[in-house]
Amino acid sequence: MAEWWSIEVLHGEFSAFQWQQSYDSALIEAALTNGALDGTWHAGEWGVAFEVCFNTAAEWEAFRNLPVVRAALDSVPDPVNGLLIYRGRGGTSASGKPRRPRPTPAAGAMALPEPVEVTFLDLTSAAPPEPAGLVAVPG
Repeated sequence: MAEWWSIEVLHGEFSAFQWQQSYDSALIEAALTNGALDGTWHAGEWGVAFEVCFNTAAEWEAFRNLPVVRAALDSVPDPVNGLLIYRGRGGTSASGKPRRPRPTPAAGAMALPEPVEVTFLDLTSAAPPEPAGLVAVPG
């Protein structure tokens, strides 16, 4: 089964876009001549990603160990923290394995609490109390 591999290059001492301009033709040619089925570039605020699909992990390893690929990876803008290489597509894309199906949300999935009758105190019809200590004299 074919697998995607990603090379992410983050901005560093210089722009990752400059790095892409310098190496994109060489990386694409190396990938295609070494069995890549597909490849694509993605650019973001953080840098660039080169995603490439090979039939086998052995083809990926052969591509990864080519002198032109090693030279490109050695010259990324931030060689310490700015290079990520991993299996799968870049960013927040899904993994190579499909997700397990989840239960379908339905209206009857959970009973809602019964409504509670709210009581209000009507203060408009109450009369003020008689002042303490005063007696009403009939008139």
